[in-house]
Amino acid sequence: MTERRLIQNFRGMRAILWAGPDFAPDTLDRTLARLGVETARMEEVDLAGLDRDRDVLFIDGDQPLAPEVVLAPGSALPLVPGIGIVGIEAPSRLKLLTEAGVTALLRKPVHAATVYSALFLGVNNFRRLRAMETRLAEGERRRNGRRFVIKAVVALVRGQGLDDDEAYARLRRESMRRRLELEEFCEALLLEGGGTIPAGWPTVSREPMDHRHATYPDDDGRRDGVADADGGPCGGPDQARRA
Repeated sequence: MTERRLIQNFRGMRAILWAGPDFAPDTLDRTLARLGVETARMEEVDLAGLDRDRDVLFIDGDQPLAPEVVLAPGSALPLVPGIGIVGIEAPSRLKLLTEAGVTALLRKPVHAATVYSALFLGVNNFRRLRAMETRLAEGERRRNGRRFVIKAVVALVRGQGLDDDEAYARLRRESMRRRLELEEFCEALLLEGGGTIPAGWPTVSREPMDHRHATYPDDDGRRDGVADADGGPCGGPDQARRA
């Protein structure tokens, strides 16, 4: 996994302060200005007005807070990085900030020396968590699609007399040729055939094939019979046998 680049220079970003009327922002505003960060203040959070590429939300934890108003749709994270500002460290208030997805804290009264650290941690922790959330969602989507791959392999084995290695390799090559993910291709193929392989789908050669050493030009020379059996998206042909 490629290491995600850390953001260290925040010039050009915008800090949105969501705070009550009694919060004095002078120190925070001056420090952010020295860092090249523009500041704005809002009494109500408007997700449509936030820019996910440059905004950072500073949330006053001592005001009445509804965490769900800052969360991105379908996510446990806010739309933009969130930094909590706390004066009273009551567990109930810290809980609300946690539910709002803040990834760093500033203690009241705000001291200039602590702002950069909070900004660094808040922005970079948020980016790391968002990347993890994206990867998990993609993994879940592909896991749900494995059943279509297994069904397609079984249908080819039963309908065309192939062994499961040949069937899997055939599906994989065809999905690559069409520039589709294997799960997506198998789902579309089964949908077209009403739950099985369409009758008009071409048969393949039944000549014996040594899958331990078979390579395909459109597969960058990787061995379908070995690499996919162990690490393919559907868990390999062994799962098709068990199905």
